Amino acid sequence: MLSESLIEKINQYNQNHLLKFYDELDVNQKIDYEKQLEQLDFDYIEIYKNKDKIGQNEEDVYLPLEAMTIDEIEEQRNQFEEAGIKALKECKVGAVLLAGGQGTRLGFDKPKGMFNIGVNKELYIFERIITNMLDVVNITGCYIPLFIMTSEINDEQTRAFLEEKNYFGYDKEFVFFFVQSMAPGMSYDGKFYMEAKGRLSLSPNGNGGWFSSIIKADLISKMEKMGVEWLNVFSVDNVLQRIADPAYVGATILSGYPSSAKVVKKVRPDERVGVMCRKNGRPSIVEYYELTDEMMQAKDSKGEPAYNYGVILNYMFRIKELLQISDNSMTTHIVEKKIPYINEKGEFVSPKEPNGYKFETLILDMINMLDDCLVYEVERKREFAPVKNKEGVDSIETARELLQYNGVEI
Repeated sequence: MLSESLIEKINQYNQNHLLKFYDELDVNQKIDYEKQLEQLDFDYIEIYKNKDKIGQNEEDVYLPLEAMTIDEIEEQRNQFEEAGIKALKECKVGAVLLAGGQGTRLGFDKPKGMFNIGVNKELYIFERIITNMLDVVNITGCYIPLFIMTSEINDEQTRAFLEEKNYFGYDKEFVFFFVQSMAPGMSYDGKFYMEAKGRLSLSPNGNGGWFSSIIKADLISKMEKMGVEWLNVFSVDNVLQRIADPAYVGATILSGYPSSAKVVKKVRPDERVGVMCRKNGRPSIVEYYELTDEMMQAKDSKGEPAYNYGVILNYMFRIKELLQISDNSMTTHIVEKKIPYINEKGEFVSPKEPNGYKFETLILDMINMLDDCLVYEVERKREFAPVKNKEGVDSIETARELLQYNGVEI
């Protein structure tokens, strides 16, 4: 039964449409829907009202943040690898796979990691990621604890798929799942969307919600028992990325910094990737659309573009510092999206154009909350093959070409 306080809140925020079909639901549907409504954060309405002010501060000062280049890494590779292998053997490093999304943009209505990137053989995105992790297992003789973030949308399918495939040879005793928190969709006029008569329209709350979701899943105590001090966080998108590779792990630990980010040189000044920088003296990532012409034309001491290193969503964080900032509120970003919903007649609508807002927190804001970050350059053709689009840039086809370039049979 709906509580009086909830009804009052729904009326207060002018969201009465949420109860329009309530009386048509059966007992179980009402119970499920009431739980959703009780968990609904009405603060999103205030965020919506202030959407034009998010991230805007004319007093922000941006400066370039130099990277440890590939040449510099090669000069110290032995030292880095020795430190990294030691940490991996001592189980000080865990891996966090962000896999809460679907393959919708690929024309694939299942978890993105289940997408078959192969041509002449089956080759799944999850398989490529785990194969790359097994390379490190073979070097160290130790499995890396793998924490896989799913979402309410794809959790069941992801678990069943990996179980069916026997985790592609990875020891399942070292695989742990947790579910990403969800955020509501909202129309342009500030109304929460419903996707069914007894269900809100919810979607994963962005890649910045990964650590709070780990805390919510009570996995911190498990990490502590295993001795895990660092987490290498990465996205399901990139089929060439190296996870917990010893040189990167060692360089991060020896730097003394609480975080690090793998980067690649941009192919052109206006490439659509976030760029490492300093914002008001702290490490940060400036989005491609925030780069001014002045920033794009700026040069460093070597005559190279000053804002030249794009992030590939492969980071390391020390857990101790993450726990220290875990109670700090993160910026909630608003993005325009196509949001399926039911109209006032209760009919399901699948829009072809953006029709509202989704709310997301971003991992890049976590970098800015920490004191410093090691910027670690990797070779683009060896470690960056994102599968974001069905065609064109960063697509299925470009990823296949890069896999073949690296000797992977597809």
